[in-house]
Amino acid sequence: MWTRPGSTGPDARESAMATDAPRPSRLRRLLSAVAIVFALTGASLVAPAVVAPTTTAAAEAAVYSTCTLSRCSAARTARTGWSSLGWPTSAGWYSWPYGQYNYTGGTFQNREQQLPLNATYSEYDVYPRARGAARDAYRIVVNRSTRETWFTPDHYVNFYKL
Repeated sequence: MWTRPGSTGPDARESAMATDAPRPSRLRRLLSAVAIVFALTGASLVAPAVVAPTTTAAAEAAVYSTCTLSRCSAARTARTGWSSLGWPTSAGWYSWPYGQYNYTGGTFQNREQQLPLNATYSEYDVYPRARGAARDAYRIVVNRSTRETWFTPDHYVNFYKL
């Protein structure tokens, strides 16, 4: 059926749609929406890595003047044990009572400068174990000249003076 231009009949709507740009399929629109969401969330996931702080938790360590944690008694026992061995300064495994061993990592660098400056420190494990077993986070750090001792239950994040 023929209609004149400007007519509002069904054929006029079809001919007007034929001249419009083709509509994207539902799949294409869905994929475009997913791509936009991915691009936006991907940028937010990457951004924190780019602006991540350059300090570590150890750089924000806290130093406490006393040790009242439940594990402080074990740290004091380790201090007594290492003292009886003469405070070894070279890293390695050392014989401990009851067939156990304990490890010293040697020099503690105090890079974050949480402990008093102008001193040399050694670090020692608190808990003895079988020789060669994995180390845990518990350490004591000792000033080599004054024997002032700190316990760190969280691998140098916090220090408690013994």
